[in-house]
Amino acid sequence: MRGLVILGIVLVVLGIVSLVYEGITYKKNTEVIDFGPLEAHVEETKKVPLPPVVGIISIAAGVVLVAMGVRRPSAAGR
Repeated sequence: MRGLVILGIVLVVLGIVSLVYEGITYKKNTEVIDFGPLEAHVEETKKVPLPPVVGIISIAAGVVLVAMGVRRPSAAGR
């Protein structure tokens, strides 16, 4: 049960972060010219967008996992 609660909290936090940042940004260094001693490099900033649906689904799944982990089994189920 405790594992479900922790996993649910992690999913909720990741969902909120994905909604706030809206994507992952990284930099790529590419070589444009290599002519003997002459070299030129270009640093490009790229962004991988994350749709808001990913964050919403992550938050919803996290809430469900927390609810399942917190819920106590009934006496009839034993």
